[in-house]
Amino acid sequence: MIKKRIGSIATALVVGGGIGGMATAISLAERGVDVELIDIDPDWRVYGAGITITGPTLRAYKQLGMIDAIKAEGAITSTTRLFHYDGTHMLDLDEPAIEEGLPATGGIMRPVLHRIMQARVRELDIAIRLGLSVSALDVLENGTGVTFSDGSTGSYDLVIGADSVFSSIRSLAFPHMGPAMPTGQGCWRISIRKPPGLETGEFFLGHANPCGITACAPDKVYMWMLTPHVERESHMNDDELFVTLKGLLADFGGSAGWIRDNMSPEDWINYRPLAAALQPKNWFNKRVVLVGDAVHATTPHLASGAGMAVESGIVLAEELARTDDLGEALFAYQERRFDRCRDVIETSVAVGQLQLQHGDPKIHAELLGAALHRLNAPF
Repeated sequence: MIKKRIGSIATALVVGGGIGGMATAISLAERGVDVELIDIDPDWRVYGAGITITGPTLRAYKQLGMIDAIKAEGAITSTTRLFHYDGTHMLDLDEPAIEEGLPATGGIMRPVLHRIMQARVRELDIAIRLGLSVSALDVLENGTGVTFSDGSTGSYDLVIGADSVFSSIRSLAFPHMGPAMPTGQGCWRISIRKPPGLETGEFFLGHANPCGITACAPDKVYMWMLTPHVERESHMNDDELFVTLKGLLADFGGSAGWIRDNMSPEDWINYRPLAAALQPKNWFNKRVVLVGDAVHATTPHLASGAGMAVESGIVLAEELARTDDLGEALFAYQERRFDRCRDVIETSVAVGQLQLQHGDPKIHAELLGAALHRLNAPF
């Protein structure tokens, strides 16, 4: 499909080569913008386990032309099953398909998803510079001057900050914004081979530490667990991560219990504290704008952080193509995204607080189901 070209800008710098940055770079390049993408990692790697891809996220990737690759290299499922933590089945989460031919939900290994997106970035001949960050900005009405960490400089019609929850672009150009705030929870993740008989996503509720399992490939899953976060002076080493997670799973049955009994120190295990923030308006400053976690960082409770970032990249390009008035386009982008991102963040944080308070798992399921239905609305 030929997409309407953008007339308000000719050049753009995307800062951050993660999911949101790549989605933005792709969406702009497809509409005729000369895009340069930089990332601080000289090897442009991604760490992490799998990623759950909900129906709305799959819809966004369909607009980027990547749905077939995700289907081929990930795992597509039709529903998510909810269990009591002892393994007793409670109910199935209502996850209707958004449109015919689009799966309801699924998962994929995060490095595989990045590889798919990186391939599309290269297909579009987007200039890529690695091992680089922005050290200074000169934000003007007719362009933005950039000084890079290697001492080089450049000038662009638009600079897009897609550089994570710790965004340097946000710090340089948006003094009214602040860091994401801790939610009181931490998230454990483990990548491991698929438990026997697992054919859908699974949640295990009713425990102080809820967990869930997402299939990411025919033979691989990742499991997450949410626990109260306790500040430490040092990070856990690999042995402590393994022993601690195994102990946290002591009460669990079903597939979660199988993971406890079959996990090994060779499986990838990670822990990180959770934080969230919906940054206040405006999300743009003359010719600088923010997307993704830089401006709407959420927790993983709705499995929608990546989806929101991809949607924001698409919407930004759509609004830039809709009018040659740059200020009008950036305002329209902000207005289309603000309430939807707020819903995701507020619901995710509310679910997390319910978990910390050991709330009723049925209320947990209701919050999740209602939010997923709202996310099915057009973005």
